[in-house]
Amino acid sequence: MIRSLSIRNYAIIESVDIDFSDNLTIITGETGAGKSIMMGALGLIMGKRADTKVLYDLNNKCVVEAVFDLSTYDLESFFKTEDIDYARETLVRREITPAGKSRAFINDTPVKAETLRDLTEKLVDLHQQFDTLNIQDPDFQLKVVDALADNKSLSDPYLEAFTAWETDRKKLERLKNRSVNANKENDFMLFQLNELKEADLREGEQEELESEQKQLSNAEDIKRALLMATAGLTDEEVSAVNIIADLIHELSDIAEFHPKLPKLMERFEGLKYELEEISSEFSDIADDTEYDGARLQEVNERLDQLFRLQKKHYVSSEAELLSLKTELEEKLQGFEDLDEEILKLGRRISAQEKILFELGAKISEKRKKAVLPFEKEIAQLLEQLSMKHAQLKVDIQPCGQLLPSGTDQLRFLFAANKGSRLEEIKGIASGGEMSRLALCIKSLVANAITLPTLIFDEIDSGVSGEVALQMGIILQKLAANHQVISITHSPQIAAKANLHYFAHKTVLEDRTITAVKQLNEEERIIEIAKMLSGDPPSESAKLNARELLQY
Repeated sequence: MIRSLSIRNYAIIESVDIDFSDNLTIITGETGAGKSIMMGALGLIMGKRADTKVLYDLNNKCVVEAVFDLSTYDLESFFKTEDIDYARETLVRREITPAGKSRAFINDTPVKAETLRDLTEKLVDLHQQFDTLNIQDPDFQLKVVDALADNKSLSDPYLEAFTAWETDRKKLERLKNRSVNANKENDFMLFQLNELKEADLREGEQEELESEQKQLSNAEDIKRALLMATAGLTDEEVSAVNIIADLIHELSDIAEFHPKLPKLMERFEGLKYELEEISSEFSDIADDTEYDGARLQEVNERLDQLFRLQKKHYVSSEAELLSLKTELEEKLQGFEDLDEEILKLGRRISAQEKILFELGAKISEKRKKAVLPFEKEIAQLLEQLSMKHAQLKVDIQPCGQLLPSGTDQLRFLFAANKGSRLEEIKGIASGGEMSRLALCIKSLVANAITLPTLIFDEIDSGVSGEVALQMGIILQKLAANHQVISITHSPQIAAKANLHYFAHKTVLEDRTITAVKQLNEEERIIEIAKMLSGDPPSESAKLNARELLQY
């Protein structure tokens, strides 16, 4: 609820501070004294647009502050989401500078006007004459009926199940879209995979084939060079090995005459044996090396196949081709898994729908049971407010589909006069009728729905006497468990206040300003008497005021 409102430099208000009752606060006053201007200032707190036209003094900024008690609201998550410090008593401030810049703060944290609106719409229901009001909103109408039907125990699990169902439906739609695309790709990918499978790829094969290709292409040169080397090393009479053998023989006679020669001789003999092994291996390779034209053709064809596949798939090795083959296999397997997933998800959605329709039917049944008592009570309240022939009907129709609220389409139909056709509220009810209807509806659901602070700005317009008295009684009952603030011209309504403020104009040398005063008992008698008879009030008006106030 709203604890206090502070206004500085706004319109004809220089400085005003108001504390509000937990129950019914009434604001009365002279015509043009700025009662509705205070509601405009409150509108700034609620995130409405503003410009420098609202400035009382063009050289100073306008500041509007409101303190809200959040102890009965579950808003910690909102503050956490918006990264704002939470406090049970929260200060909301709006500033408009002379340059036209608007700033908003929640607990001294700068916020966007949108954030301000999101918070304050949970805290204040500002009902001004001729506003469209939320009673025209189908969601609010549904909320009213569900609250009266005590549907929370069904609505909460329904909404949870509906959210899961909606998530699964969207997932299924995505999977089906993927499946359509998959089917288009499947044949082409299968062709590519079969081509790679038929190629019988093996990692490292290309390197081996390229080496073999070089050997086969140069077989004669390899054989000739190797045989020449073998001959030079071992086969010819004057070969490298024979020359070394002769040198070893000559050196062996002098080896004992120098300490370094034995070691050198060992190395020299090792060189002879190494050359003999090399010659033997050269010989073996030469024996194995033969030109094979048929094999060379096979190798060339295989390499051509590998290069062609690499070029086709924009890769540079058979390893990448193998990786592509694995990728294609996984994708094709994924397509098969996708079909299975679609099938399973479809079965799950069908089961969810069965549960939701069953829950929806139970919710609908409870709604229908609650409607008739609601319509009767509204009719009684409207008659109490001199709308004897007015009728409100709750039209509930099965929609045959699942909605977040159930399986019904619900709307309020209204007729203000006898014989009038029942139609949707919007566009057929006058401002006064709308105000009285809204008051009746909200007074009935006040204990079933957590309503924010209710602010009524001149809802008594066009009514007086007994109707105004009955309206005051309804407001008083509504305020027993909810904070209600009402700006009124009606003495009957003003008499029901727990806290009564009087707005009046003060004329200065060069301009007029608004002042607001909290009235005590005697001041209330005089003010209500003035509202009854004029200024100065008659003695009979004072007596009548005392009677209304029950003093």
